[in-house]
Amino acid sequence: MDTYRPRLADGRLAELFEDLPAVSVVGPRACGKTTTASRLVSNVVRLDQESVAQAFREDPDVALRAVGEPVVLDEWQFAPQVLGAVKRAVDTGAGTGRFLLTGSVAARFLPNQWPGTGRVTELAMAPMTVRETERAVTGVSFVDRLLLADPGALPPAGSFHEAPDIADYLELALRSGFPEAVASPARSRDAWLSSYVEHVVNRDSQLSSSLTTGSTSLTGPTVLPGRGVDPSKLGRYLEALSLHSSCVVSDQTLLELAGIKRATAATYENLLESLYLVRKVPAWATSQVKRLVRTPKRLVADAGLMAAVLHADAATILLDPELKGRVIETFVAAQLAAELPFSQSRARLYHLRDANGRREVDLLLEYPGGRVAAIEVKATSTVTSADAKHLCWLRDELGDRFVAGVVLYTGAITREIDARVFAAPISTCWATV
Repeated sequence: MDTYRPRLADGRLAELFEDLPAVSVVGPRACGKTTTASRLVSNVVRLDQESVAQAFREDPDVALRAVGEPVVLDEWQFAPQVLGAVKRAVDTGAGTGRFLLTGSVAARFLPNQWPGTGRVTELAMAPMTVRETERAVTGVSFVDRLLLADPGALPPAGSFHEAPDIADYLELALRSGFPEAVASPARSRDAWLSSYVEHVVNRDSQLSSSLTTGSTSLTGPTVLPGRGVDPSKLGRYLEALSLHSSCVVSDQTLLELAGIKRATAATYENLLESLYLVRKVPAWATSQVKRLVRTPKRLVADAGLMAAVLHADAATILLDPELKGRVIETFVAAQLAAELPFSQSRARLYHLRDANGRREVDLLLEYPGGRVAAIEVKATSTVTSADAKHLCWLRDELGDRFVAGVVLYTGAITREIDARVFAAPISTCWATV
């Protein structure tokens, strides 16, 4: 029996590989890149095996010819020289469907321009969404459905839970979206996620920093010239980021919590972004609304990983209103961010906050043509008009540009609060219509 859970990326990856010579699948380690890529190509070269990586470091062109085509070059970052070999092979050869690369470090962080530019097309994968874990990837995405501005397009996901409550949502969030964590028994999941965090802090960060600084050493303990990655400091900074995931927080607050200097924090944040474990949601701006802040929101890529970093279980989170809200918003944001590369509407994700902090919108989707949908996330089972006041304010400011606003909450009823502003269960994010 095929235990593979279909991914949002499946169809698009197949199309790209059919039409282009080289495609790179990027995303956090263990999010399922290799499994997905190997369904298209069975010839997989694993560059995280030292003997294989060494051959590609010493003579990448010869090694690439030896492995044949088509081929999956898994975890290219262990032998970055393979990128140049792929470029040269694409430049001198012909045909499509030749090279699939997978990597857990962002090539854009290389000190020199990535040689794949113009030759290798990148496709991003994220940890699994609930749509993917529940094998419900067909149908119209929530991001696209918001354009309909119709409460009928926002039903609760009755096929999954008749009426999920906050405990159900926390269970989903803490289950994580990493395939191995999803498949693990609940009693072992925390151990897997904790091990993942330890691996990131003690090993992946060393490799990533060696790439971003141009160091040729992939194994030495000091890879940042004059400083090095201190696992204890990196761990504290990751904990500070996790504690404030989904918040607009000052750099100074994070520095003080982690007990590190500004330059060190900038380096560590760069590393965590390069590993696809922290993302920034940019602040939205428009000439129609004045005095908006430009500070991005920082989000941990997976709510289960966030909880593991904080050593927080469901009971702890449930009794801490602030942390509960941040975990739920991080979880919802991850659902949306994972869908964006595959949505038909080509939306982009932002947040909104004014300079005095009196008005803010948790998440904002901007569609082509400047159309906007706004989202508030509430870890509560009831919604009042007060919960939608910032959505109504933005609607009045933007006029026809405002498509819809929705308050996603832990209750079970979808209803209209005001013109073009709705309340809907969080489960709407993975509902099928």
